[in-house]
Amino acid sequence: MDESLKQELTDTTAFVFDTRRAFASSLAWARAHASSLACAALLALMSLQMLAVVRRKSITIDEIVMIPAAYYHLAAADFQLVNEHPPLSKIIAAVPLLFVQPDELPPEKLSAPRGSPEAKWAYQESFWEGNRELFESLSFWPRLSMIALTIALGVLIFRFARELFGPRAAVLAVALFTLEPTVLAHGRVVQTDIPAAFGYLLLFHALRSYARTRDARRALLLGASAGLAILAKFSMLLAAPVVAFFFAALLWRATRDARKRSTVFAHAALVALAALVVVNAAYFFQHRALNEVDAYWIQNSFPAHASLVAQAVRALSFLLPTDFVLGVFFQLWHNGEGHPAGLLGMYSNTGWWYYFPVAFALKTTLPFLLLSLASLAWALREWTARRDARFPWMLAPFAAYTVFVLFSNIDIGVRYYLPAYPFLFILAGALLERLFNSKSLKRAGAVVAVLLLVWTCVEAVRAYPDHVSYMNQLAASRPHWWYLSDSNVEWGDDVRALAAYLRERGETRVGGAFLGGFLTPRHYGLEYVDLLAPAPPAPAQTRYTAIGASFLNGSTVPLWPRADGSTPTDTERVNKFDDYRRRTPEKIFGGSIYLYKEQYRER
Repeated sequence: MDESLKQELTDTTAFVFDTRRAFASSLAWARAHASSLACAALLALMSLQMLAVVRRKSITIDEIVMIPAAYYHLAAADFQLVNEHPPLSKIIAAVPLLFVQPDELPPEKLSAPRGSPEAKWAYQESFWEGNRELFESLSFWPRLSMIALTIALGVLIFRFARELFGPRAAVLAVALFTLEPTVLAHGRVVQTDIPAAFGYLLLFHALRSYARTRDARRALLLGASAGLAILAKFSMLLAAPVVAFFFAALLWRATRDARKRSTVFAHAALVALAALVVVNAAYFFQHRALNEVDAYWIQNSFPAHASLVAQAVRALSFLLPTDFVLGVFFQLWHNGEGHPAGLLGMYSNTGWWYYFPVAFALKTTLPFLLLSLASLAWALREWTARRDARFPWMLAPFAAYTVFVLFSNIDIGVRYYLPAYPFLFILAGALLERLFNSKSLKRAGAVVAVLLLVWTCVEAVRAYPDHVSYMNQLAASRPHWWYLSDSNVEWGDDVRALAAYLRERGETRVGGAFLGGFLTPRHYGLEYVDLLAPAPPAPAQTRYTAIGASFLNGSTVPLWPRADGSTPTDTERVNKFDDYRRRTPEKIFGGSIYLYKEQYRER
């Protein structure tokens, strides 16, 4: 045989052998990392779905405020624009905007005092109106950052579930996470709800890591996690009593050992120090003095205790950023005042203690609702009967946050309950894994698990792309706006579809009452004639009227003063759009905006 041919055969044989070996090695690696690959695939599909929805939906009314606030937080170190929310979501959302470089309004050009409501609106209006050609970019990139954070939450769910219940349970938990409409609705929005869910889960993951190995490094990580949680949402100040209770329990157990007590105190100090550094870093370590606008707000918000509140803000501002402290007091004031809300045909400004259980029952898919109830009961039995130490790490944080949120007077969205969801996903994934492997149930358990997963997939398909307004079959007998209001049924993100529909029919103006109408429609070529304006500038004719679902509910409609100047109570609320509730709309956009054709309308 020719030597060249012999060498060629040898090389070919070596190549085939190497290829087979590489393939076998890759296959072995894939099998060893099957759960991680499955998690990555699920989260990739989830991100693609949210990106597809972002391309279809306009920004929400909250993002009209949050996106400019995010940019000014990083670009101008101005924390007063939306200091009622902590900055984690703003920092994450603003990073890509630093590359877009929108025009901004310098503080010295403001005609109103910095930090006043007028100045805040001037910033927001300048941001959107001064960058009209960048409207789509300014809307897209911040939401892309929030999708990335949502994916990070999915990774954290996977990791925590795998540590507690194994890789199969972790994959099932992530599957439930990626299919739940409430998560998909808020995972693409620049707001504080998904960041709060991430921060709360991260806190308990770090707490469990420290509990297993109590050293200085893990104490610092625990403090940093607590700081991140607090920066996500002010309700996450719940982290402080959680960590305090944990270290108090450690001290109680170490009462007879002086060395152990000193270690506990040292680690507690490290946790507090790390949390303080993280919070201050998010505000660039700024501790400004109170200005006249701050003093005016304190006087009007806490008239009976204004001096005490001002002193408390000044004292706390030595350790924490002033705008952070003011944000905490704003939330205390807001919770005390309440917020107009609707539930099952009722109205209230201070809410109902059972609001979130009802909202959760209506807004989650039925299979996940059933799995949540069953997994909670199963976990409680496993913990009490078998003393399984894994389950308190799910049950305790879920119970703590649930009890905490029941006392909230701000009942405007199931999104406020999102920090409790990850613990339910993990427990439900563990229960599904148990059903698949149950020897006592044999094939019946696997059949039930498969049916629940298929049902969840069907509901996810049914919800797409209108995740914000999604409700399950329990809300089938009435329009969704009768059951709940505000961000449960409408958040202003269907304006793009409304504008496209009207432009196709040659319409460039619409009479409206829907969230975001004051700004978003004109960026899609639609003039908005506000039906709730106290004094419209001139008569206007509109062939179409668009009413938001929350306005049909009635809770979002302002309470106008009576003829004698007095303000009616919330229980005296009159639904100004009651006649539209009995009419059939020509078109419904995303379940959130109802469009009615008028014969002739004059304002």
